Amino acid sequence: MEAKPCVNSLTVRNSHVLPPDTNSHGTLFGGRLMAYIDDVGAIAAARHARMPVVTASIDSVDFLTPVKEGNTICLEAYVTWTHRTSMEVFVKAVTENLLTGDREVCTTAFLTMVAIDDDGKPTEVPPVYPESKEEKWLHEGASSRAEYRNNRRKDSKELANKFGADFPWDPTTNQKA
Repeated sequence: MEAKPCVNSLTVRNSHVLPPDTNSHGTLFGGRLMAYIDDVGAIAAARHARMPVVTASIDSVDFLTPVKEGNTICLEAYVTWTHRTSMEVFVKAVTENLLTGDREVCTTAFLTMVAIDDDGKPTEVPPVYPESKEEKWLHEGASSRAEYRNNRRKDSKELANKFGADFPWDPTTNQKA
């Protein structure tokens, strides 16, 4: 497969923050922002792979500054690194006050997206290469972030196995098990 530059997957989304998007503090729901991040990340990954993708993980999302009702939220995403079937996607979200022009980064996130074939099985993706200074910086740190994610996934599986899927109560009596 022929390698592609990071910029080929660049995806940008702008949304006006309206009252139904906000909580009782007049700021964007964190879950709404996370949905935007997942959406723009999936578009960037599919654009790179030119095949369907699924989200394998989202690294921590720290809400750095509130996104206020009436502002806009602009998300930029692109593929920064690839493995055999997976892609790391970097997402940056910026809030803008349309009246003053003030802009602030409200969060950044890394997503791991996996390309899938028609049977829903992971399938190979083309390599990616960085060109800009920022892309190179992100690309250079990607393998250590991938190693961290793999270790975190092992820990998550261990927790899932330890606690299982059983109800924490007896479903026939509704009493604690």
